[in-house]
Amino acid sequence: MGSPDAIFGVTEAYKHDKNPKKMNLSVGTYRDDKGKPYVLPCVRKAEEQLLKMNLDKEYAPIAGIAEFCNRTAELAFGNGSEIITNGLNATLQGLSATGCLRVGAAFLNSFFPGKKVIYIPNPTWFSHTSIFKHAGLDVQSYKYYKPDTHSFDFEGALHDISKIPEKSIILFHACAHNPTGVDPNLQQWTEISQMVKKRNLFLIFDMVYQGFASADIDNDAQAVRLFVKDGHKIALVQSFSKNMALEGERVGALTITAASKEEAAKIISQVKILIRPMYSTPPLHGARIANHILGDPKMKADWYQEVNGMANRIISMRAKLRDNLKKEGSSKNWEHIANQNGMFSLTGMTPPQVEKLVKEYSIYLTSNGRISMAGVSSNNVDYLAHAIHAVTK
Repeated sequence: MGSPDAIFGVTEAYKHDKNPKKMNLSVGTYRDDKGKPYVLPCVRKAEEQLLKMNLDKEYAPIAGIAEFCNRTAELAFGNGSEIITNGLNATLQGLSATGCLRVGAAFLNSFFPGKKVIYIPNPTWFSHTSIFKHAGLDVQSYKYYKPDTHSFDFEGALHDISKIPEKSIILFHACAHNPTGVDPNLQQWTEISQMVKKRNLFLIFDMVYQGFASADIDNDAQAVRLFVKDGHKIALVQSFSKNMALEGERVGALTITAASKEEAAKIISQVKILIRPMYSTPPLHGARIANHILGDPKMKADWYQEVNGMANRIISMRAKLRDNLKKEGSSKNWEHIANQNGMFSLTGMTPPQVEKLVKEYSIYLTSNGRISMAGVSSNNVDYLAHAIHAVTK
């Protein structure tokens, strides 16, 4: 019998809890201020319009919907990006971020000319290690986080990156780092870019939360655009599970930048060969929704506003939780909860404290103290602050 999944196992325990005040703060899925799953109005509208088109349900191409691939690449690299206008992006539709990372890792294991080793931040999303190991890559790490100050360890990261063997692979979270909620600032990204170039590393950007860090779609892509501007060749993974709340539709894209239009075509040809025996072709419905929204100026503008609203609700809950912990009389400094960004907060709570939250308050989260801020609402933030104070005082 295999071990239960670290995240979904927590959700199963939550489902069986009879406490009316129970909270599930483990899974990174957006909830509205009533704690309910949220379907964006623009998504509903796109679905209605697609239904009227009476589209078929034939297989998508192996590389997915071409129009979707073009529009999602533009979302990442920006309007008028030379990468797109010169045809240097090999972009394929994939199964959200997880599937795209797996395909990208398989491609690198087959064709990367340097060392088949990838360096990931410590800590990082728990699935990164297993995805890359499953694809045959060796997995190492670099410093990223200072637990004592709940901040980005810039000096530690830069030092570790400077020691990575040349022609290795490195992974960055483009924004809203999971699980810490802390990102490098633009100046730090600039210095990291120069060090990556000095070490001759190939990099992967995992951009799952575009729009959820700063509440601005374009601002959250600044690291990706900076590295491309600096001349790096990159692999980029995008997902619409969060910023369009299309979790169950598995909508994502993998882009590998190339030196020429001809090289981009070759990359696509080889990635398609890898995809064919994995899952053959990607699903249509979610990609059609995303493509429809991105392709309609009015609908795209509405989506920008809706993402802004979702992100700002989370930002307001961060401030409210920090303030309520202070009102509870906590002597600890919880300022980092408000300073972090994106869906998650690495609170600093210990495994025994987390266990008490679960057993005594029916508040479910991962054992490392990470909470999904999307699960915090006006209805439960007071209860959460009271519980956190009770187990940490």
